[in-house]
Amino acid sequence: MTKEEICKENFNKLFLLDPLGKNGKDPEFMAILQKYIFGEVFTIGELDIKTRELVTITVLGTMQTLPQLNAHINAALNVGVTPIEIREAMYQLAPFIGFPKSLNAINTMNEVFEKRGIKLPLEDTTTTKDNERYEKGFEIQNPLYGDEIKQSLKNLPNNVGDDVSRFLTEVCFGDFYTRDGLDIKTRELLTIAILTATGNKETLKAHIKGNIKVGNNKETIAAVIVQSMPYTGFPNAIMALKTLKEAK
Repeated sequence: MTKEEICKENFNKLFLLDPLGKNGKDPEFMAILQKYIFGEVFTIGELDIKTRELVTITVLGTMQTLPQLNAHINAALNVGVTPIEIREAMYQLAPFIGFPKSLNAINTMNEVFEKRGIKLPLEDTTTTKDNERYEKGFEIQNPLYGDEIKQSLKNLPNNVGDDVSRFLTEVCFGDFYTRDGLDIKTRELLTIAILTATGNKETLKAHIKGNIKVGNNKETIAAVIVQSMPYTGFPNAIMALKTLKEAK
């Protein structure tokens, strides 16, 4: 298949439309965009189309490109990503980009759901009681990351480092990673997409190692970074690929 044929097939699956039309105000730009993303990037790696769209909405939510997030949440639903999976991907943004930006992404998601007749709120997928957040979060965090954050924040005034490391365990891993809807391997892959978008090399380096420990190989991680590239731009994606290359 030519890249135009691959583009048309993928675009139709996602958006229920044919690409590359001559309509619109910027048809030349859109032709470049569509062939690059859906005819070339979509051929890199072994990711299925559902995973590609989960990665895409994660990157778009991270970057706060909300009109495109709206379009790709619709596309994700069109290819079989469940509302719960989409919601979990949007919720998981919070520890990495903050709660206000996450709320913007969640509001965009809910607008799509309401227009498509998906009843809100969705099913509650909480699995951890409030008094178990640290314990359950630590069970996930420790095998992957140990206590490196706690050690790196030692000797701050008033032992604030202990509080921050506890919050990380309770919130990132206890509140979010313990939820049903996405497994840990998928959550870690989506974290790679978030950190590629934010350009945080040191945290990305740690999560590449965590991904490998949880069972995601370097080929899969590389495919996630490339899937993120059209949305983040080349510099952030190349930084992420170099960081992956350096990982042991």
